[in-house]
Amino acid sequence: MDAKRELLDLLLSNAREDTDDLARQIGRDAAEVESLIAELEADGTVRGYQAVVDWDRVDEEHVQAEVELNVELDRETGYEEIARRITKFPQVASLRLISGDYDFAVDVEGDSMHDVSNFVSEQIAPIPEVTQTVTHFVMETYKERGIEFGDRDDDDRLSVSP
Repeated sequence: MDAKRELLDLLLSNAREDTDDLARQIGRDAAEVESLIAELEADGTVRGYQAVVDWDRVDEEHVQAEVELNVELDRETGYEEIARRITKFPQVASLRLISGDYDFAVDVEGDSMHDVSNFVSEQIAPIPEVTQTVTHFVMETYKERGIEFGDRDDDDRLSVSP
């Protein structure tokens, strides 16, 4: 496997890992790993490093929703133009053009369900090319970016013996 790909896989699992440990795992020296990381950042392959947060453990309310968008394109407006407008909003955590029954999948975050629904109805829905929005509020997160949430030590199942 390519050293850059191996490094990317390691960074995805733990971006805070020490350079010496990363180097040992891919069989390279630390200076080469630092150089590879610098290249990946410079060419835009690695766009940033973020924490995976279990919002249920935070005292303040935080709401996440997945919003489906259908759009109607015209000769002057393409998907990229619509995406540029939508990504400018700080409430938009991610935006993807997807295949299937709708055109865009938008992850929206806010302080309350009211904030998220107002954002969708007042900022997203009025975009002229947007023909339909469907909002799904996230009720519980069990796994995010490969990290499992919740206490898995408690097994509530009854034991069954023969």
